[in-house]
Amino acid sequence: MDESGAGGRKALTADSTAARAARLAEAAVSALVEAVALTPTPGLTDRAGPGPGAPDAATARWAALALRPGLAAMAGAAARTGAATGRLREELGAIGRAAERTARVAACGNRQHRGAVWALGLLVSAAALDEGAAAAEVTATARSLALLRDHGAPRVPSPGSSVSARYGAAGAKGEARAGFPHARRALEALRGSRGRGTDEEDARLDALLGVMSTLQDTGLLYRAGPHGLRLVQSGARTVLDAGGTGTATGREALYALDEELRSRGLRAGGSEPLFAAALFLDRIC
Repeated sequence: MDESGAGGRKALTADSTAARAARLAEAAVSALVEAVALTPTPGLTDRAGPGPGAPDAATARWAALALRPGLAAMAGAAARTGAATGRLREELGAIGRAAERTARVAACGNRQHRGAVWALGLLVSAAALDEGAAAAEVTATARSLALLRDHGAPRVPSPGSSVSARYGAAGAKGEARAGFPHARRALEALRGSRGRGTDEEDARLDALLGVMSTLQDTGLLYRAGPHGLRLVQSGARTVLDAGGTGTATGREALYALDEELRSRGLRAGGSEPLFAAALFLDRIC
């Protein structure tokens, strides 16, 4: 075998890996942009966000687009490593923290899409490790990555970890270490609604509300305590119990919930990245 032939195959393999990483990153970013653009979402970023300094939809979209290089780098690192190892976990953590900083700059200093970097970063990496895997297999691999220790992670407790410890909420780390159950249920709800002939927008809204109805959103707990969390959860369940957003009663309940959350300055931001994760899995699996 001549050296030029071996070198050519290595270059082809590298190009294929980079192309797949780029495709996965594009699918993840598109899913996040679509999650941000979905409307009317109660208290989220389809219109001006609630509360002073909250990002609007245009800023959130711009910050989402800024994540593309970081997500591609994570998928590429996973594809090159080929297994869920501690070394890969630390590399993903370093890339993820850089991606968070990039998104913050794009969002004019707002901590936008931090949860999406964590969730989508793990999922694109898991998908890169197992091409053609089903959604349950991708989330299981992401769980394996999340359970590994990142020795480079900051040791200072975050607001989310403090709230998790105080209230026993799973938080973003707990969600990943459980294999993203909310994202999997949202995907199941989305596909089930489509199978029943539900309009795509209503199917997506109902899937998002399903996440909101049960997620222990640590951001909400931090800002508004258990009362704020219960308000969001019960409001989302009210919409679904009324028949969902495709019914007149459900749509009226949705508008009422949106108005109440905005008037109180409450944002169920933890639900958005998990819904985006469901859209990502829907695209690739």
